[in-house]
Amino acid sequence: MRFLRTFLDKLEPHFDRGGKLEFFYPLYESVDTLFYTPGEVNRGTVHVRDGLNLKRMMIWVVIALMPIVFMAMYNTGLQAARAIAAGATPMDNWQSRLFQAMGFDFTTDLVACFVYGSLYFIPVFVVGFAVGIGIEVLFCMIRGHEVNEGFFVTGFLLPLTLPPTIPLWQVATGVAFGVIIGKEVFGGTGMNFLNPALTARAFLFFAYPAEISGDEPWIAADFVGVDGVSGATWLATAMGEGPKALGAIGSEAWWQAFIGLMPGSMGETSALLCLVGAFILIATGIGSWRTMAGVTVGTAAMVVLLNAVGSSTNPAFGVPFGWHVVLGGWAFGTVFMATDPVSSAFTDKGRWIYGVGIGIMAVLVRVVNPAYPEGMMLAILFMNMFAPFIDHFFVQANIKRRLARNAAAQ
Repeated sequence: MRFLRTFLDKLEPHFDRGGKLEFFYPLYESVDTLFYTPGEVNRGTVHVRDGLNLKRMMIWVVIALMPIVFMAMYNTGLQAARAIAAGATPMDNWQSRLFQAMGFDFTTDLVACFVYGSLYFIPVFVVGFAVGIGIEVLFCMIRGHEVNEGFFVTGFLLPLTLPPTIPLWQVATGVAFGVIIGKEVFGGTGMNFLNPALTARAFLFFAYPAEISGDEPWIAADFVGVDGVSGATWLATAMGEGPKALGAIGSEAWWQAFIGLMPGSMGETSALLCLVGAFILIATGIGSWRTMAGVTVGTAAMVVLLNAVGSSTNPAFGVPFGWHVVLGGWAFGTVFMATDPVSSAFTDKGRWIYGVGIGIMAVLVRVVNPAYPEGMMLAILFMNMFAPFIDHFFVQANIKRRLARNAAAQ
């Protein structure tokens, strides 16, 4: 690594102030800090020092996401293998041709499923990352700011919320919208009030609904003319037909949903691995347990209320809490999206209200609106807009208490 350090040091004068490539200094600085810590640090007693900086925070989130990334690749291949075993034919695309050229068969073998799924996940990940980082670097060069690690986690989150068959050009378009409209127009990392990954997914859902909803996008196989093969997500089935279509809590179907062996967005199916990620984020102090608990309480309260009310025309009213938490993006959204430190509430009491609001809204959208069975995305984006409003009241109340305490002491 000494060679790389020497090489970067020789390039630095060209990018420093007054150099020929001064405009591109943020690009150089991003490469330098990717491999090394900054050469200059704050000195004196006026700076707050903490071992958890932005880079370490992002790395811990990525560590918590890595099991879900591997599960996304495996389950994408597994669902295709199950469909093919039921009579479907592989889609005529480069992924299937490359997979067959590598000598694999379409079976439920773990390695074969992982390889086939990776041929869908990795291109989505690479395209999203390239476009997102490119936009961030461009905005930093225009503003004269250093490139930070703001998109690092977003680049992992967005592919995990997408179906495997989504066209890559739509991935690029969605990432561009999410980064520019969801973050950069407000000043960049730390200034956005909406979650960029969810902003990108919301744009894709409403702009290209055929490629991100319905039955076809969720399994990388061709179902045309094949009976008995359905690409519908289990959440859509539960909301459309009720809990009897899936079985009781604790049944084999429920355990498959808990583990994540079902059709859905590539990284949102495993509640088990999201639970593992929750422990990592809470233990490292990155994710707020209050927000996660608030979402759980809000979800449970609304589910119990709707179960008690019931409906003769809408079977989704009868879906129990135990099914809600293992279906769709509930677990993924609760752990990784709702706890975004920038777009969520930052006061302790505000996090409870923020989380409860997400849980209530998510269930309402799922149950009351049959046209859109997944409610976590819209619920989190909705509460993102109210997070500053919620925090404002608690901050002002705290200020009043301190003023009153100070006046009494005098």
